[in-house]
Amino acid sequence: MSEFDLIHQYFTRATHHTILGVGDDAALVTIANNMELAISADMLVAGTHFFADADPYQLGWKSLAVNLSDMAAMGASPKWATLAIALPEVNQPWLTEFSRGFFTCAEVFNVDLIGGDTTRGPLTISIQIMGEVPTGQAIKRSGAKVDDEIWLSGHLGDAALALAHMQGNLTLASDAFTSCAKALHTPQPRVALGLSLRGIANSAIDISDGLLADLGHILERSNVGAAIYLANIPHSAPLGIELLKEASESKSNIGVRSENGANSYNKNILSMLLAGGDDYELCFTAPAEQHAGIIQLSESLNLPLSCIGRITNNAQLTVHGFNDEIIDLEGAGFDHFK
Repeated sequence: MSEFDLIHQYFTRATHHTILGVGDDAALVTIANNMELAISADMLVAGTHFFADADPYQLGWKSLAVNLSDMAAMGASPKWATLAIALPEVNQPWLTEFSRGFFTCAEVFNVDLIGGDTTRGPLTISIQIMGEVPTGQAIKRSGAKVDDEIWLSGHLGDAALALAHMQGNLTLASDAFTSCAKALHTPQPRVALGLSLRGIANSAIDISDGLLADLGHILERSNVGAAIYLANIPHSAPLGIELLKEASESKSNIGVRSENGANSYNKNILSMLLAGGDDYELCFTAPAEQHAGIIQLSESLNLPLSCIGRITNNAQLTVHGFNDEIIDLEGAGFDHFK
């Protein structure tokens, strides 16, 4: 099978909002009036972002979904994507399932694949995503204001918990692993939420590298600080069970500062909640007067939205434990070069 046969068979589909798509030297698209173009890119590398034997359907879905999450964080409507993929070999059953997963996600979110590239090499998937946002309405990391409330969609930690199980670092019950693995392998980008947050949120980011790291990007770009509260951070039942089960173990407990006594926290389990990454939920800030409207938005989208803290002016991020003690969890979050 030639490169062009591969592209034609597995990655050419009808488009919905594209003048010219796959098959020419470049794609042609038209941007609607009074719209700005939002562009982002992500790369997934075998052995770094996924296991080499990962299910190809799930990998196809996830490779596009993580890019859609970036559009959601900006309040942009995703429209177009390009795909550059390096393959060790032409494995037709693998390509059938990968492309099926990719285009299933594309159809759900109405995205056109308009071009890309293929080559031989270690399995690497690079996607560029493009979307539209009304002029001046993009939700940026730099807009957080002092006294904004900090909100979080869904819940955190499931993907990290599933990965820990797969790596043999802990053992989950089969039903718990099945539930957590969905978050790891087929994340659900919060596009509808992102669109609804235009004019409501002052800033937003998607949680890909962990809550502390990604919220930290908002704080840095906005030149503010934050206080978040462990009791308000949503997590699933499996992570809650692990958190409680490990709470009394002292060998890996993290430090706390408190004048009123402190709960004991297992560092590894707490890190999954606050720094595990691969959650692809939205963290956003909004004025306190938007609180009731955000609760209504949660109900209309059938999506849990939790207020987990507030923006401060002290240029620090503090995590408050169940007894209001300050939890020290330095260096939290994923970094490719650390």
